Amino acid sequence: MPKFLTKAIVLLSFVSLFTDIASEMLYPIMPIFLKSIGFSIVLIGILEGLAEATAGISKGYFGHLSDRIGKRVPFVRWGYTMSAFSKPMMAAFIYPVWIFFARTLDRLGKGVRNSARDALLSDESTPETKGKVFGFHRGMDTLGAAIGPFLALIFLFFYPGQYRWLFVLAFIPGIIAISLTWLIKEKKMPERQISKSKKVGFFSFIGYWKKANTQYKYLVVGLLVFALFNSSDVFLLLMVKHQGFSDTQMIGLYIFYNLLYAILSYPLGWLADKLGMKKIMIIGLLVFALVYVLFGFATTIIHFIILFGLYSIYASATEGISKAWISNLAQKEHTATAIGFYNSFQSITALLASSIAGLIWYGFNPTFMFIVAGLGALLVAFYLLFSMKHDLEKSR
Repeated sequence: MPKFLTKAIVLLSFVSLFTDIASEMLYPIMPIFLKSIGFSIVLIGILEGLAEATAGISKGYFGHLSDRIGKRVPFVRWGYTMSAFSKPMMAAFIYPVWIFFARTLDRLGKGVRNSARDALLSDESTPETKGKVFGFHRGMDTLGAAIGPFLALIFLFFYPGQYRWLFVLAFIPGIIAISLTWLIKEKKMPERQISKSKKVGFFSFIGYWKKANTQYKYLVVGLLVFALFNSSDVFLLLMVKHQGFSDTQMIGLYIFYNLLYAILSYPLGWLADKLGMKKIMIIGLLVFALVYVLFGFATTIIHFIILFGLYSIYASATEGISKAWISNLAQKEHTATAIGFYNSFQSITALLASSIAGLIWYGFNPTFMFIVAGLGALLVAFYLLFSMKHDLEKSR
């Protein structure tokens, strides 16, 4: 095993793998399940919007709290536990209020754990290995996103329509993930990094903006503008359906994309450490721009296979690397807050992006929506190229 992969990094990566298996077993069938128990399209939209908003805002708060009390592991452990237990809860009862509670609990778990988890990955690495560490973790996480839908397809092939049992089965990998979190040991933080005051206001993480250095601000502004153009991947899958392909082909493309994404995450993280995170990030944004512009004109299955393959390059070059870059630009005692600040606002802008994309899709046409998003990514790539002239990726 490479030296940079500490026990905590490997355990966290396997925790994410099993959690994503559980979550992605349910992702493709969630809208179908909700419709089967009486949810309208509007109610599904409200449910998902509320759940994502809860996760988004809480990421900043719990990240800040993690820095203030100097602990990471409790947030990781409880966050994954909340998400795991929410799965069978959705199968237990089908009352709308209960479903809202369970789904929100799942997303809140993500909000509790994500910033502390990313900060723990940062604590376990050096500025020279951040790309590899975050790339390895992202690859394992995404491997779960490929395995989950595949397991769901197998189950539904033998037991068609048994959606509630799928939620119960998703609890199994969730339990494995929770068990692994108990093997992660807390790394003692220096006393100077721990605040004497444990009281943290829910929105107090916003105050971090004043403390942040200029490079962090430039980067986060660019990433948040990009998030406004980066709508949910659901629109990519909808485009496949729009062109008349089957559900099986659509899910197959999604699995193919996630497998490539998982495979490429570590190599691109390694390249980011060698060539610079800025260069790899810009390449990723340029690939996104190309994919989205061409997506609007794709008509055959070969087109979609090529584009989903290219899309995996974009994801591998940006998702984990953006967190690694942010953690390098933040002061060590503010790592979780810095990541949490970005995570919170990125979640909010992502919700806006999907709403705007939906309006453009139905108000104009899908092709126009994809072209607008592609051009937006191109602008952000040029912004990062010229705004972050002093590529201070390894400031710590």
